[in-house]
Amino acid sequence: MRPWPAHLCAPRVQPRRPPRATICLALCALVLLSACSSFRQALSNKECRLEPGKPYEVVTIDLRRHAIKLLWKDEEGAPLLTFSRALDLLESRGDSVVALTNGGIFTRDYTPLGLYVEDGQMLVPRNLHDGYGNFYLKPNGIFLTDSMHARIVESSAFDAASPAPSHALQSGPLLLVGDAIHPAFRPMSTSCRLRSGIGVDKEGRIHLAISNGAVNFYDFAMLFKQVLGCDDALYLDGTLSVLYAPSQGRAHLPSTRYATFVAVVARQADAADPVAPPGFEPGTSWSRARRSAN
Repeated sequence: MRPWPAHLCAPRVQPRRPPRATICLALCALVLLSACSSFRQALSNKECRLEPGKPYEVVTIDLRRHAIKLLWKDEEGAPLLTFSRALDLLESRGDSVVALTNGGIFTRDYTPLGLYVEDGQMLVPRNLHDGYGNFYLKPNGIFLTDSMHARIVESSAFDAASPAPSHALQSGPLLLVGDAIHPAFRPMSTSCRLRSGIGVDKEGRIHLAISNGAVNFYDFAMLFKQVLGCDDALYLDGTLSVLYAPSQGRAHLPSTRYATFVAVVARQADAADPVAPPGFEPGTSWSRARRSAN
């Protein structure tokens, strides 16, 4: 018979209560940590202000003319990290690049924080853990696409046992789910940042959007809901986000490092430009999604 582990056989010792002063110091430390976290959050917020004439930039993708590709590593298995290297890889494969943006949230070693599928291969599993930060603001979601269809689902609803899609990316929070705005968002929130996201409208078109200025989550979700006609939309990233779309005057390539990239490529040589958002007229239809954050 195997002996019981020593720690189970040891006599129980009544733990000593820490002095009241120690308890008070610990409580004060917790309060200070919470206050410092809130203070850092407040410092990182920006004034809730968008460019008056063009508050958002949007690339709308019709999968009959364009394809979505996700990128993480090069042919040698090293992370691409930069927009320049991602573009070089796409062009070396003969792709005509319409637009490129950084993908979802990642870890310090440039690994996607959640599910990541590229060319039908699941390279990072789904992440259903709890934690701190935008990714963990539940419900979060997964963008999935194959050659002719795209959708966004709640992370918990994704069937990991089903055949892998061509490409999939998990991020968070969901901006819209079933035409409903995320329950944690507030119209008058002053938590404003540059934000990027992706949505799928009722016609199956995909919309990549980035704010020209700082916006709160609620107003950003309203862009996808009211202007772009999306039922489901997913937040991609914040302050560091960039949208490369040369036909729309956005040809800057930052040196900032990222993990993954979302690329829009033309299916044929005469379809190099993205489809304009339905009913879009600068300064008019955009304004319907803008709400005062003051």
